[in-house]
Amino acid sequence: MAALIVPAQALAADWKPIEKIETYAVTGQTPTELYASIGDKGPVVGTGNARRVIAHTNFKLTWQRDYQPQAGACVIKSARPKLIVTYTLPKPAGKLPAATQARWDAFAAGLIAHEKVHGKGIVDMVDKIVAFSTGLTVADDPGCKKIRVQLTQYLDQLSKTQRQDSRDFDRVEFGRDGNMLKLIAAFLGGG
Repeated sequence: MAALIVPAQALAADWKPIEKIETYAVTGQTPTELYASIGDKGPVVGTGNARRVIAHTNFKLTWQRDYQPQAGACVIKSARPKLIVTYTLPKPAGKLPAATQARWDAFAAGLIAHEKVHGKGIVDMVDKIVAFSTGLTVADDPGCKKIRVQLTQYLDQLSKTQRQDSRDFDRVEFGRDGNMLKLIAAFLGGG
């Protein structure tokens, strides 16, 4: 009799994130006016040192986990995520002149491409959680309490790593010769 062993990578691929785009209205007829409006109306991020940004990626993650006591241990038989990734982007409130619209379209495409990298980092983190937690076993845990502590510690570590990776990515993108600085310069300068 052969047993079927499903690798954790296959389990991780058994779900798909939900992606949403939310917009906030910006006003103006020129790139400079639109960019100033972004500065006034962009999403606020951070706590304590809150600031407005051009665009933002956020997520909501919930789980269906099957914790099963087995012979005094606890096993996570399955871990199914529901991930909603939300990209918040600027959108002109009105019709733009043709030349401005062409520059806006290139700018908007660059913004969503940048935010999708953040989204991919979130999806990768969730895949790692699925791979780690599916089949996770903690001995001497018939009430499935110790396993939750162990899982929470791992989730905290992964979350901190994902946030740092995201900050590092932004630091490069917005740093000297970074793609986002080039994108903004091209939008404002037309080059």
